[in-house]
Formats: sequence, structure tokens, C-alpha cells
Amino acid sequence: MGRLFGTDGVRGVANDELTPLLAMQLGQAGAYVLTKENEHKPTIMVGCDTRISGDMLANALMAGICSVGANAVYVGVIPTPAVAYLTRKYKVDAGVVISASHNPVEFNGIKFFDGNGYKLPDALEDEIEVLIKNNMNGIKFPIGANVGKIKYRTDAREEYINHSIQSVNVDLTGLKIVVDCAEGASYYTSVEALKELGGNVVAIHNMPDGTNINANCGSTHMEEIRARVVYEKADVGLAFDGDADRLMAVDELGNVVDGDQIMAIVGNHMKSKGELTGDVIVATVMSNLGFFLMAERNGIQVDQTKVGDRYVLEHMKEIGASLGGEQSGHIIFLKENTTGDGLLSALHLLQVMVETGKPLSELASVMEVLPQALVNAKVPNHKKEKYMEYPEIAGAIEKLTEKFAGEGRVLIRPSGTEPLVRVMIEGKDQQMIEKDARELADLIQNIML
Repeated sequence: MGRLFGTDGVRGVANDELTPLLAMQLGQAGAYVLTKENEHKPTIMVGCDTRISGDMLANALMAGICSVGANAVYVGVIPTPAVAYLTRKYKVDAGVVISASHNPVEFNGIKFFDGNGYKLPDALEDEIEVLIKNNMNGIKFPIGANVGKIKYRTDAREEYINHSIQSVNVDLTGLKIVVDCAEGASYYTSVEALKELGGNVVAIHNMPDGTNINANCGSTHMEEIRARVVYEKADVGLAFDGDADRLMAVDELGNVVDGDQIMAIVGNHMKSKGELTGDVIVATVMSNLGFFLMAERNGIQVDQTKVGDRYVLEHMKEIGASLGGEQSGHIIFLKENTTGDGLLSALHLLQVMVETGKPLSELASVMEVLPQALVNAKVPNHKKEKYMEYPEIAGAIEKLTEKFAGEGRVLIRPSGTEPLVRVMIEGKDQQMIEKDARELADLIQNIML
């Protein structure tokens, strides 16, 4: 069995890989590890996205929490960044989100935050995992009045909206905004926040039914929102993913503005106002080459981490950076929240539009996006870290690396959350890099399946 935790908590097909039993065990072990130093009865906040398996897993998880003597506060359907913020605000001992982010409905996930709203370091996740593998050896299970209880709160999402508005209090009067909620956790919070700030909001995919989350919508399926922005003659489109911790945008011409471009736009604006701490942005190795060239031109230092917003965050904390994120739209504004936050990212982007008076297409031109091809190879989950152990794959990667040396790059990495190896190539010729990426992905898939 491979490591239980990936780059973003524990993920799997709900009721198959991620079972109610495993959710209960994660509740038991997580509550124990995260609160064992406490002398008081600990409290853990739990929220989820809109997928149908959320109820099943949340109740199992909270049963586990209560069984080790901790209390749970259930805040229901709410964005991941809201749980991070509210965990900190209410000074509870930890937070848990039940979500598989941008993945299809059959998947779900469980991710933990510590009492300060930060995702857990590997060492704490490993401690939780060891307890589960050892059948909770060492945990005492209380009886009688010492078991935990669950409190239900329905007002938490309003607290998050208020926090977001107070963090970036921008007047959106006169702006027409198309919002794609991905049939996910932002279906209420993002729409209400933008309306409260005066925006003329056209909301799409904001009618979740438990089974339609991320289905041809949201930040991973941008076709509809691109067309809708043009049709509505809107100023901007904002697309969230299922748990609303990432944002992708669309300019008034229908062009996608990705996480790198959003960081470039907002980072330069923050720098001009003296708000970009150390003139540094933290990004990952997957950021487009054009992002690094933009930074060089504009006197911004880019620190690179491995893929995963948790690694971006860890480095931001180390150096005291105020802005960091990923091309995929996870953007962290560390002075305002402790994780990627789609709503905060949207408000910061809109603030630049309002304060400069420039259309998004003009703002996005600060960075040239160089051609990039990303192709996924489906492989067994337990093998995905071992692709370089196959000589034919290693040889093909080496050949491509030599081919693109000096005018592009080749990056291969296993997905942290899915049974995939991702092949990314950057170069000058879109057709060539797509062909090469597809051929390499096919090779990996055929050999490793």
C-alpha cells in the first residue's frame, strides 16, 4: 500500500477507496494526533463541498472524532478556504474539509487543517497514517459523559463572506461579472459576496444537486463561461472549482486568464503599491516560462517549489511572502488567509481592474503565455512514482529533454491526487509539443498499465 495522504489530503473513489470506515478512522486518528497536547476537550470544525457522498463521509468522520472524546462543529457545505479561515477565527483545535476539489463526483477526499488554518506537514500526516495502520494502538476510547458531541452551525458561510469583503473592499458597481460556481461549494458565497460589493452578477452552474459538481463546468472546463462572457458582453468571467480554493478568469474577449497570469497582474499591482512583501512571488515548477520572464522584466523575484499549494504555502511562511500560487488557480494571499482562496483571488483581480480602469485583456498582456502541452498518462496509483524505473520511459524523457534544451522544457510528475503521470512540455511550436507530449504519455501509459 502506498502513502495514504497525497498532496491534498486523502483522495479516492467514495465508498470504494475512501470508505466510511476509513473516514471514521481518519476522524479518530486525526483528532487524536492534532489535539493530544491539549488539556481541554478539543473541538474540530468540519465542512464539505456539494458532492452526494459528503453526508456519508462527514458523519463517519465526525463519529470518529466524537469516539476519541473530541467535539465536532459541522458547518455544512462551504468552501475549503472558509474552513481554514473559520478554524482560526473561532480558535478551534483543527479543521477538516471533505472534498475532492476539481475531481468528478465519484471521488471525494478528506483534508485537515491545524488550529492555525494551515494544511498539515508530511510528518503529522504520517503520524495519523501510522495510527490507522496500527489499528489505533495507544488511543484510549472514552465512555459515558466523556465522548464527544456534534454542534451544527448554519451561519458560518456568512462569516466567510464578511471576511472576504472586509479583506478586499472594492466597489464593483458597473462591472458585469459572469460567475461559474462549478455546481460546488461557492454556489452561494461567491455570488453573494460579488452582489454585496455592487457587481452585476450572472451566475451559472450554481444549482448543485449532489451529482453535478465539476460536470463540464468550473475552472477545469472553461468552454461555456468563455462563450457566456462574450454573449453577455461582460467585463470578466470568474470560474471556481468544486471546493472554491482555486480561480481561473476569462477576459472580456473570451480568453482564459490562468493562475500565472492572475498572479502576474495582481503581483505587479501589489508591487506598485508597496504591498508585495520582498517583491517576491512564490510559484511552482509548473508555472509557465512566460511567468518567469515577466517577473524578470518587472523586478519581481520568483521562488519555485514543487507542485502543490501546500508546498507554496510552506515556503511563503518560511520567507514571509505575501503572494504565491499555482498556474491551476490556487492563489494564496497569506495576509488574508492560510490556503488557496478562489473568492479572495477574484476580489483582488477585480480590484486591479477597478483601480487601473483597464480591461482584463490589457492587464493580462503583462505576461506572454508560451505554448504549453499537458497530457495525462493513466497508470496504477501504486506505480505512479516509479516511472523512471522503466528504461524505455527514462530514455524517451532524456531524448525530449535534449530536444527542447534552450528553447523550452520537459517536466514529468506523478499527480498527487489521481492515478496519473502528468507530461508537460513547453516550446515554441504548439503542434510539435502536443504531439511529443501525447507520444510520451501514451508510452508511459502502455508500459506501466
